[in-house]
Amino acid sequence: MQCSVRPGGQLIAKRVEMADTFFKRLIGLMGRKNLPAGEGLLLAPCVQIHTCFMRFAIDAVFCDKSGRVLYVKENMKPWRWGRFVRGGYYTLELPGGSLGGRVRAGDEIIFADHFNQLTTGAEK
Repeated sequence: MQCSVRPGGQLIAKRVEMADTFFKRLIGLMGRKNLPAGEGLLLAPCVQIHTCFMRFAIDAVFCDKSGRVLYVKENMKPWRWGRFVRGGYYTLELPGGSLGGRVRAGDEIIFADHFNQLTTGAEK
């Protein structure tokens, strides 16, 4: 799935992998050598992250169930603990430095149909 930010409609990631099971969230990006530009990992549910056992920095966008951005952490280095984000439900992890200040609290992250089905229960 792809994601973009509103307002503006800028593409944030061309390919986003979903981590919506306990095991997928547990492993996350650990053990990977990098996260290629234009790719991301969407963790659900997720209100707090860490970068322990990771080899690269990430940008993280914490959203509520509707996709509204609650908190953004850019260039989170390995071996750090992120803050607990009250009201959060989705966390989008991207390669470090990829956001460049383009996403702020209050923006809305728009995902492909798969995400909309998760949040609304709608079928194609």
